[in-house]
Amino acid sequence: MTRSPRYDRRGNEGGLDDGDKMGREDFEDWVLNRLSELGEIAVRPMFGGHGLYWRDVIFGMVFRDRLYFKVDDRTKGDYVSREMPPFRPNQRQTLTSYFEVPPEVLEDREALLSWARGAIRAGISSQDPAG
Repeated sequence: MTRSPRYDRRGNEGGLDDGDKMGREDFEDWVLNRLSELGEIAVRPMFGGHGLYWRDVIFGMVFRDRLYFKVDDRTKGDYVSREMPPFRPNQRQTLTSYFEVPPEVLEDREALLSWARGAIRAGISSQDPAG
């Protein structure tokens, strides 16, 4: 199974490098920096990690130095085809509406923004009682 590289808190970059000094930032800050172009991103504690919100719409989670995005029928296949796992905060709980973001997407800012927009759409759709 493919796993995203973990950010090592000792300062190792874990394979992620876009010119940022990730050794000086934690993984969550690094992710927020890469998503900053979306604007209006808020972070709230949840499941021992942090939920990522765009205008009060949850679209992702950072948990144990991994990024998970909300999926729907249109986007889930992109994660499954790359063998990315669903979000599992503990042994008894699996949230299949969130999947780990693939390493190649994390490494490519434009791809990450595109996938984040898909996760935001999925979050908005899940809030709509009609859809």
